[in-house]
Amino acid sequence: MFKYNMRRLAAITLGIATAGVFFSCSNDSIIERDSDNTGLSSMEKTSSRTASLVPIVMNNWMSGLQDNISISKISIPGTHDSGARVDAPVVSGTAKTQDLSIAEQLNAGVRFLDIRCRHIDNSFTIHHGAIYQNLNFDDVLNACYAFLESHPSETIIMSVKEEYDASNTTRSFEQTFDSYVQKKPSRWDLGTTIPNLGEVRGKIKLLRRFSAGTAKGINATSWADNTTFEINNPGASMKVQDYYKVTNNDDKWNGISNLLNEAKNDTSGKLFVNFTSGYKPGIFGIPSIPTVSNSINPKLKTFFQTNTKGSYGVMPIDFVNAELSELIVKTNF
Repeated sequence: MFKYNMRRLAAITLGIATAGVFFSCSNDSIIERDSDNTGLSSMEKTSSRTASLVPIVMNNWMSGLQDNISISKISIPGTHDSGARVDAPVVSGTAKTQDLSIAEQLNAGVRFLDIRCRHIDNSFTIHHGAIYQNLNFDDVLNACYAFLESHPSETIIMSVKEEYDASNTTRSFEQTFDSYVQKKPSRWDLGTTIPNLGEVRGKIKLLRRFSAGTAKGINATSWADNTTFEINNPGASMKVQDYYKVTNNDDKWNGISNLLNEAKNDTSGKLFVNFTSGYKPGIFGIPSIPTVSNSINPKLKTFFQTNTKGSYGVMPIDFVNAELSELIVKTNF
Protein backbone atom coordinates (compact mmCIF):
# COMPACT_ATOMS: atom_id res chain seq x y z
CA MET A 1 0.00 0.00 0.00
CA PHE A 2 2.81 2.41 0.84
CA LYS A 3 4.52 1.76 -2.52
CA TYR A 4 1.20 2.22 -4.34
CA ASN A 5 0.62 5.59 -2.64
CA MET A 6 4.12 6.73 -3.48
CA ARG A 7 3.66 5.78 -7.15
CA ARG A 8 0.32 7.60 -7.19
CA LEU A 9 1.87 10.70 -5.61
CA ALA A 10 4.66 10.63 -8.22
CA ALA A 11 2.10 10.40 -11.03
CA ILE A 12 0.13 13.36 -9.65
CA THR A 13 3.32 15.41 -9.27
CA LEU A 14 4.32 14.61 -12.87
CA GLY A 15 0.86 15.64 -14.07
CA ILE A 16 1.07 18.97 -12.25
CA ALA A 17 4.55 19.61 -13.62
CA THR A 18 3.37 18.82 -17.17
CA ALA A 19 0.43 21.19 -16.80
CA GLY A 20 2.80 23.85 -15.47
CA VAL A 21 4.99 23.53 -18.56
CA PHE A 22 1.91 23.77 -20.81
CA PHE A 23 0.63 26.97 -19.20
CA SER A 24 4.15 28.42 -19.07
CA CYS A 25 4.48 27.89 -22.81
CA SER A 26 1.03 29.31 -23.49
CA ASN A 27 2.06 32.58 -21.77
CA ASP A 28 4.65 33.12 -24.49
CA SER A 29 1.96 33.10 -27.16
CA ILE A 30 -0.17 35.88 -25.67
CA ILE A 31 -1.48 38.15 -28.43
CA GLU A 32 -0.60 41.71 -27.49
CA ARG A 33 -3.29 44.30 -28.00
CA ASP A 34 -2.66 46.40 -31.10
CA SER A 35 -4.45 49.49 -32.33
CA ASP A 36 -5.68 47.27 -35.18
CA ASN A 37 -6.32 43.63 -34.35
CA THR A 38 -8.36 42.83 -37.44
CA GLY A 39 -7.22 40.02 -39.66
CA LEU A 40 -6.32 37.61 -36.87
CA SER A 41 -6.48 33.99 -37.91
CA SER A 42 -8.95 31.73 -36.10
CA MET A 43 -6.00 30.13 -34.28
CA GLU A 44 -4.74 33.54 -33.15
CA LYS A 45 -8.21 34.53 -31.97
CA THR A 46 -8.44 31.32 -29.98
CA SER A 47 -5.02 32.01 -28.47
CA SER A 48 -6.13 35.53 -27.58
CA ARG A 49 -9.21 34.21 -25.79
CA THR A 50 -7.04 31.69 -23.92
CA ALA A 51 -4.58 34.44 -23.02
CA SER A 52 -7.37 36.44 -21.37
CA LEU A 53 -7.52 33.71 -18.72
CA VAL A 54 -3.89 34.37 -17.76
CA PRO A 55 -3.65 36.70 -14.74
CA ILE A 56 -2.45 40.21 -15.56
CA VAL A 57 0.41 41.49 -13.42
CA MET A 58 -0.76 44.93 -12.35
CA ASN A 59 2.66 46.52 -11.86
CA ASN A 60 3.61 45.99 -15.52
CA TRP A 61 0.33 45.51 -17.36
CA MET A 62 1.34 47.85 -20.19
CA SER A 63 3.99 45.32 -21.22
CA GLY A 64 1.12 43.40 -22.85
CA LEU A 65 0.25 46.29 -25.19
CA GLN A 66 1.80 47.04 -28.59
CA ASP A 67 4.08 50.06 -29.00
CA ASN A 68 1.90 51.54 -31.75
CA ILE A 69 -1.30 51.91 -29.73
CA SER A 70 -2.17 55.52 -28.89
CA ILE A 71 -2.49 56.26 -25.20
CA SER A 72 -5.92 57.66 -26.10
CA LYS A 73 -7.04 54.11 -26.98
CA ILE A 74 -6.08 52.55 -23.64
CA SER A 75 -8.37 52.18 -20.64
CA ILE A 76 -6.31 53.74 -17.85
CA PRO A 77 -7.15 53.69 -14.13
CA GLY A 78 -6.15 56.92 -12.43
CA THR A 79 -6.53 58.82 -9.20
CA HIS A 80 -8.00 62.23 -8.45
CA ASP A 81 -5.94 64.36 -6.06
CA SER A 82 -3.49 61.48 -6.02
CA GLY A 83 -1.44 62.73 -3.06
CA ALA A 84 -4.35 63.59 -0.77
CA ARG A 85 -4.22 61.09 2.10
CA VAL A 86 -4.58 63.62 4.94
CA ASP A 87 -7.99 64.90 5.96
CA ALA A 88 -8.86 68.32 7.26
CA PRO A 89 -8.64 68.66 11.03
CA VAL A 90 -11.91 68.26 12.97
CA VAL A 91 -14.15 67.76 9.90
CA SER A 92 -13.47 64.42 8.19
CA GLY A 93 -14.31 63.63 4.58
CA THR A 94 -13.36 67.05 3.26
CA ALA A 95 -9.77 66.66 1.99
CA LYS A 96 -8.65 63.03 1.92
CA THR A 97 -9.26 61.32 -1.45
CA GLN A 98 -6.94 58.28 -1.39
CA ASP A 99 -5.99 55.42 0.93
CA LEU A 100 -3.02 54.22 -1.15
CA SER A 101 0.34 55.96 -1.41
CA ILE A 102 1.68 56.99 -4.83
CA ALA A 103 3.89 53.88 -4.96
CA GLU A 104 0.97 51.66 -3.94
CA GLN A 105 -1.26 53.22 -6.58
CA LEU A 106 1.30 52.55 -9.32
CA ASN A 107 1.79 48.96 -8.20
CA ALA A 108 -2.01 48.52 -8.24
CA GLY A 109 -2.13 49.51 -11.92
CA VAL A 110 -2.84 53.25 -11.72
CA ARG A 111 -1.20 55.10 -14.64
CA PHE A 112 -2.73 58.59 -14.34
CA LEU A 113 -1.79 60.84 -11.44
CA ASP A 114 -3.49 64.13 -10.58
CA ILE A 115 -0.84 66.13 -8.73
CA ARG A 116 -1.76 69.42 -7.03
CA CYS A 117 1.26 71.57 -6.15
CA ARG A 118 1.43 74.59 -3.89
CA HIS A 119 4.26 76.92 -4.92
CA ILE A 120 6.11 77.83 -1.73
CA ASP A 121 9.74 78.88 -1.18
CA ASN A 122 10.48 78.17 -4.88
CA SER A 123 9.48 74.52 -4.45
CA PHE A 124 6.32 72.45 -4.59
CA THR A 125 4.40 70.93 -1.71
CA ILE A 126 1.37 68.71 -2.28
CA HIS A 127 -1.92 70.23 -1.18
CA HIS A 128 -5.62 69.59 -1.41
CA GLY A 129 -6.92 73.11 -1.12
CA ALA A 130 -5.45 74.60 2.04
CA ILE A 131 -4.55 71.20 3.51
CA TYR A 132 -0.88 70.22 3.26
CA GLN A 133 -0.64 66.51 2.55
CA ASN A 134 2.67 65.83 4.35
CA LEU A 135 4.13 65.20 0.91
CA ASN A 136 6.34 67.17 -1.44
CA PHE A 137 6.73 67.05 -5.23
CA ASP A 138 10.13 65.39 -4.83
CA ASP A 139 8.42 62.55 -2.92
CA VAL A 140 5.94 62.06 -5.77
CA LEU A 141 8.65 62.13 -8.43
CA ASN A 142 10.97 59.79 -6.53
CA ALA A 143 8.14 57.24 -6.28
CA CYS A 144 7.46 57.60 -10.01
CA TYR A 145 11.12 57.38 -11.01
CA ALA A 146 11.69 54.29 -8.88
CA PHE A 147 8.61 52.65 -10.34
CA LEU A 148 9.60 53.41 -13.95
CA GLU A 149 13.15 52.22 -13.30
CA SER A 150 11.79 48.87 -12.14
CA HIS A 151 9.03 48.72 -14.77
CA PRO A 152 10.35 50.26 -18.03
CA SER A 153 7.36 49.02 -20.04
CA GLU A 154 5.03 51.44 -18.22
CA THR A 155 4.19 55.10 -18.62
CA ILE A 156 2.63 57.57 -16.18
CA ILE A 157 0.39 60.39 -17.37
CA MET A 158 0.78 63.18 -14.84
CA SER A 159 -1.57 66.12 -14.59
CA VAL A 160 0.19 68.99 -12.80
CA LYS A 161 -1.90 71.86 -11.44
CA GLU A 162 -1.16 74.79 -9.15
CA GLU A 163 -3.04 74.51 -5.87
CA TYR A 164 -3.80 77.04 -3.15
CA ASP A 165 -1.81 80.28 -2.67
CA ALA A 166 1.81 80.82 -3.67
CA SER A 167 4.07 81.97 -0.84
CA ASN A 168 7.59 83.44 -0.68
CA THR A 169 8.45 82.78 -4.33
CA THR A 170 10.89 84.62 -6.59
CA ARG A 171 10.08 82.83 -9.86
CA SER A 172 7.10 81.54 -11.80
CA PHE A 173 5.36 78.21 -11.22
CA GLU A 174 6.63 77.13 -14.63
CA GLN A 175 10.24 77.93 -13.73
CA THR A 176 10.02 75.90 -10.55
CA PHE A 177 8.43 73.02 -12.46
CA ASP A 178 11.28 73.19 -15.00
CA SER A 179 13.82 72.97 -12.18
CA TYR A 180 12.32 69.61 -11.13
CA VAL A 181 12.33 68.25 -14.69
CA GLN A 182 15.94 69.30 -15.19
CA LYS A 183 17.03 66.95 -12.40
CA LYS A 184 15.98 63.94 -14.51
CA PRO A 185 14.91 65.09 -18.00
CA SER A 186 15.17 61.61 -19.55
CA ARG A 187 12.16 60.52 -17.47
CA TRP A 188 9.85 63.14 -18.95
CA ASP A 189 7.94 63.48 -22.21
CA LEU A 190 7.00 67.13 -22.70
CA GLY A 191 5.66 66.76 -26.23
CA THR A 192 2.42 68.58 -27.01
CA THR A 193 0.64 65.76 -28.86
CA ILE A 194 -0.97 62.50 -27.76
CA PRO A 195 1.76 59.88 -28.17
CA ASN A 196 1.77 56.18 -28.93
CA LEU A 197 2.69 54.04 -25.96
CA GLY A 198 6.07 53.06 -27.39
CA GLU A 199 7.17 56.71 -27.37
CA VAL A 200 6.58 57.17 -23.65
CA ARG A 201 7.46 53.85 -22.03
CA GLY A 202 9.60 54.50 -18.98
CA LYS A 203 8.54 58.16 -18.92
CA ILE A 204 6.13 60.61 -17.32
CA LYS A 205 3.83 62.20 -19.91
CA LEU A 206 2.88 65.72 -18.82
CA LEU A 207 -0.71 66.93 -18.93
CA ARG A 208 -0.24 70.62 -18.13
CA ARG A 209 -2.85 72.53 -16.17
CA PHE A 210 -0.60 75.50 -15.39
CA SER A 211 0.25 78.41 -17.67
CA ALA A 212 3.58 78.31 -19.48
CA GLY A 213 5.56 80.60 -21.72
CA THR A 214 6.77 77.73 -23.89
CA ALA A 215 5.08 74.68 -25.38
CA LYS A 216 5.20 72.02 -22.69
CA GLY A 217 3.15 68.83 -22.44
CA ILE A 218 -0.47 68.39 -23.48
CA ASN A 219 -2.02 71.81 -22.94
CA ALA A 220 -5.02 71.57 -20.61
CA THR A 221 -4.99 75.15 -19.34
CA SER A 222 -8.46 75.92 -20.75
CA TRP A 223 -10.00 73.56 -18.20
CA ALA A 224 -13.67 74.37 -17.63
CA ASP A 225 -15.13 74.33 -14.13
CA ASN A 226 -17.51 71.66 -12.81
CA THR A 227 -18.76 70.37 -16.16
CA THR A 228 -18.08 68.24 -19.24
CA PHE A 229 -16.06 70.03 -21.93
CA GLU A 230 -13.67 69.65 -24.85
CA ILE A 231 -10.18 71.06 -25.41
CA ASN A 232 -9.12 71.21 -29.05
CA ASN A 233 -5.33 71.39 -29.32
CA PRO A 234 -3.56 70.52 -32.58
CA GLY A 235 -2.64 66.85 -32.20
CA ALA A 236 -4.07 66.61 -28.68
CA SER A 237 -7.84 67.00 -28.54
CA MET A 238 -9.44 66.05 -25.24
CA LYS A 239 -12.88 65.54 -23.77
CA VAL A 240 -13.17 65.81 -19.99
CA GLN A 241 -15.95 65.10 -17.53
CA ASP A 242 -15.13 66.90 -14.26
CA TYR A 243 -18.49 67.48 -12.60
CA TYR A 244 -17.13 67.59 -9.05
CA LYS A 245 -19.71 69.55 -7.05
CA VAL A 246 -22.22 66.72 -6.96
CA THR A 247 -25.73 67.54 -5.80
CA ASN A 248 -27.12 64.24 -7.12
CA ASN A 249 -25.11 61.02 -7.42
CA ASP A 250 -27.33 59.72 -10.24
CA ASP A 251 -26.53 62.81 -12.30
CA LYS A 252 -22.84 62.24 -11.66
CA TRP A 253 -23.09 58.61 -12.71
CA ASN A 254 -24.95 59.57 -15.89
CA GLY A 255 -22.12 61.94 -16.81
CA ILE A 256 -19.54 59.22 -16.17
CA SER A 257 -21.36 56.46 -18.05
CA ASN A 258 -22.14 58.72 -21.03
CA LEU A 259 -18.45 59.54 -21.45
CA LEU A 260 -17.41 55.90 -20.97
CA ASN A 261 -19.66 54.91 -23.85
CA GLU A 262 -18.53 57.83 -26.00
CA ALA A 263 -14.89 56.93 -25.42
CA LYS A 264 -15.51 53.32 -26.41
CA ASN A 265 -17.14 54.34 -29.70
CA ASP A 266 -14.77 57.20 -30.56
CA THR A 267 -12.74 57.08 -33.78
CA SER A 268 -11.30 60.62 -33.67
CA GLY A 269 -8.31 59.82 -31.45
CA LYS A 270 -9.16 62.34 -28.74
CA LEU A 271 -8.08 61.66 -25.16
CA PHE A 272 -10.99 61.08 -22.77
CA VAL A 273 -10.48 61.99 -19.10
CA ASN A 274 -13.47 60.95 -17.01
CA PHE A 275 -13.32 62.06 -13.36
CA THR A 276 -15.40 59.67 -11.28
CA SER A 277 -14.63 61.80 -8.22
CA GLY A 278 -16.53 64.59 -6.57
CA TYR A 279 -17.98 65.86 -3.32
CA LYS A 280 -21.48 66.47 -2.07
CA PRO A 281 -22.13 69.76 -0.23
CA GLY A 282 -23.53 69.12 3.23
CA ILE A 283 -24.65 71.33 6.09
CA PHE A 284 -23.23 74.86 5.73
CA GLY A 285 -21.77 73.75 2.39
CA ILE A 286 -19.17 71.50 4.05
CA PRO A 287 -18.07 69.00 1.38
CA SER A 288 -18.29 65.24 1.83
CA ILE A 289 -16.04 63.29 -0.55
CA PRO A 290 -16.98 59.74 0.58
CA THR A 291 -20.68 60.47 0.03
CA VAL A 292 -19.89 60.48 -3.70
CA SER A 293 -17.21 57.78 -3.89
CA ASN A 294 -19.25 55.35 -1.75
CA SER A 295 -22.01 55.59 -4.36
CA ILE A 296 -19.98 55.83 -7.57
CA ASN A 297 -17.22 53.24 -6.99
CA PRO A 298 -19.62 50.28 -6.68
CA LYS A 299 -21.34 51.42 -9.90
CA LEU A 300 -17.96 51.52 -11.64
CA LYS A 301 -17.20 48.03 -10.42
CA THR A 302 -20.51 46.72 -11.74
CA PHE A 303 -20.01 48.51 -15.07
CA PHE A 304 -16.63 46.91 -15.69
CA GLN A 305 -17.79 43.49 -14.56
CA THR A 306 -20.27 43.72 -17.45
CA ASN A 307 -18.29 45.77 -19.98
CA THR A 308 -15.11 43.73 -20.15
CA LYS A 309 -13.61 44.85 -23.48
CA GLY A 310 -13.00 48.24 -25.05
CA SER A 311 -11.18 51.57 -24.84
CA TYR A 312 -12.74 53.65 -22.08
CA GLY A 313 -10.16 56.40 -21.60
CA VAL A 314 -8.59 57.72 -18.40
CA MET A 315 -10.58 57.44 -15.17
CA PRO A 316 -9.32 59.45 -12.16
CA ILE A 317 -10.96 57.84 -9.12
CA ASP A 318 -11.27 58.68 -5.42
CA PHE A 319 -10.24 55.87 -3.05
CA VAL A 320 -9.12 53.57 -5.84
CA ASN A 321 -8.39 49.97 -4.90
CA ALA A 322 -6.59 47.13 -6.65
CA GLU A 323 -9.80 45.29 -7.53
CA LEU A 324 -11.37 48.23 -9.36
CA SER A 325 -8.08 49.10 -11.06
CA GLU A 326 -7.72 45.53 -12.33
CA LEU A 327 -11.25 45.47 -13.77
CA ILE A 328 -10.43 48.60 -15.80
CA VAL A 329 -7.04 47.29 -16.95
CA LYS A 330 -8.55 43.99 -18.12
CA THR A 331 -10.70 45.80 -20.72
CA ASN A 332 -7.47 46.33 -22.70
CA PHE A 333 -6.91 42.59 -23.27
